[in-house]
Amino acid sequence: MNRPIGYYVHHHGDGHRQRALAIGSMLNNVTLIGTAMAGKADHLPTLDLPDDRLGEDFSGVDHVERPSALHYAPLDHEGIRERTALMTGWIAQARPRLMVVDVSVEVAMLARLASVPTVYVRLNGRRIDTAHLDAFRGATALLAPFHESLDDDDVPAWVRGKTFYAPDIVRSLPSRSHEGDGVVLVILGRGGGISDGDKWADAARSTPGRRWRILGPCTIPLDVPGNLDLRGWVDDVAPHICGADVIIGGAGDGVVSAVLTARRPFICLPEDRPFSEQLSKARRLAATGGALVRYDWPKQEEWPVLILQAIEQADHWPACLTDEGGAERVASWLDSLCPATIRGRSDIA
Repeated sequence: MNRPIGYYVHHHGDGHRQRALAIGSMLNNVTLIGTAMAGKADHLPTLDLPDDRLGEDFSGVDHVERPSALHYAPLDHEGIRERTALMTGWIAQARPRLMVVDVSVEVAMLARLASVPTVYVRLNGRRIDTAHLDAFRGATALLAPFHESLDDDDVPAWVRGKTFYAPDIVRSLPSRSHEGDGVVLVILGRGGGISDGDKWADAARSTPGRRWRILGPCTIPLDVPGNLDLRGWVDDVAPHICGADVIIGGAGDGVVSAVLTARRPFICLPEDRPFSEQLSKARRLAATGGALVRYDWPKQEEWPVLILQAIEQADHWPACLTDEGGAERVASWLDSLCPATIRGRSDIA
């Protein structure tokens, strides 16, 4: 059997895990590596890592002086010591042919120091700080889970040249269903979002002729209008997206990829993220015509007009957002990156 591919999965939000599952299911030997991965990887083998956060309300900042080539390096953290030992121990024993890192500058550097070729998953945003650029330089290649047309304008040419653009990694959605006609679908992810139920209740009241459906974590409004349906967390959003007249959501990779694949009218409300990740993607969506973007919360009377504008805009679908994607294509590309000398030859196995 070929030596494995390691796939590091960041724990914030659920998009990293969904990508890993989609790509991993297409590879013949992969191990998913991440915090509390046990029970979250379907049938795929895992390396479960202890938590590296500083507390329950951890903001992602370590508040210590550190080299500019690192993003997160707290001192005297037992979980990080254990994680490092587990990962380097696995590398020494499994001798992986490749490590996909989605995402962590520190894990990418650790793998490179352990003599493992890396593929760094490059997210949207203005990621031209020292730490990101060093991780990009050290990687064999970069994987962007979005259309090339949505890449940030400030990305250096050499970074673009190392990048494999791959929209629609998680799944290909079915053709549009008419079962949910009239539905305005709001998608709120685990990574954050506008979860104030009273705001969404006011929005729903603005269009009494439409049904509003909210997927994801949301507070219960004090007064729930009859056309507002709170569904909570849903594992498979594809049927809901394909059956909706309009989608409202942030500019995270998962939501954007699913909506663009289904070619549905999209009102994008970008959320605050490190390195302006969602703001960057939202600006490119607006520039290409892939979404109607609002950077502030619309007034109640604006919603009917916004919905009609989004529907009208989607009638002129941008050709630049029809690139080929899919997890199988990514898996084939990853396999092609592994030199023949490390694909499981009997003389070095």
